[in-house]
Amino acid sequence: MIEEVKIKKLIKHCDDRGYFMELIRDDENLLSRFGQASMSMSYPGVIKAFHYHEKQDDVWFFPIGNAQVVLYDLREDSKTNGQTDVFYMGEENPIVLVIPKGVAHGYRVLGEKPAAIIYFTTKSYNPNQPDEKRIPWNDPMIGFDWTTKYR
Repeated sequence: MIEEVKIKKLIKHCDDRGYFMELIRDDENLLSRFGQASMSMSYPGVIKAFHYHEKQDDVWFFPIGNAQVVLYDLREDSKTNGQTDVFYMGEENPIVLVIPKGVAHGYRVLGEKPAAIIYFTTKSYNPNQPDEKRIPWNDPMIGFDWTTKYR
């Protein structure tokens, strides 16, 4: 797995009313600090990739729908530089994914319904100096094949 990426398997506490899950706690040492929480929704088949940050870490969680999440380590000083990791996240696999700064990330919505992502960052978004660098979804350096493999 890419160096410094963390996964937290979520635990559902279920009863006759529904369920409750803790996503992230300050005593888990998943984040160096807390900056912002946001939510986004994407339609089936949409690819939102790639971007990375130089100053902030991200935490991703998909409470609705399912997504194929792709990470690519851009950090020159990392033991996993140039490595690609793929995670399947969402209703079928409720996990929290910590994405360190310098790791490019993106996702593709799987299935036939929209997916919602809730994400946390260690810094708030600054529209005057955005910490968001973009890489095309089909960049040859990353070389990821987004097509579904029918195995």
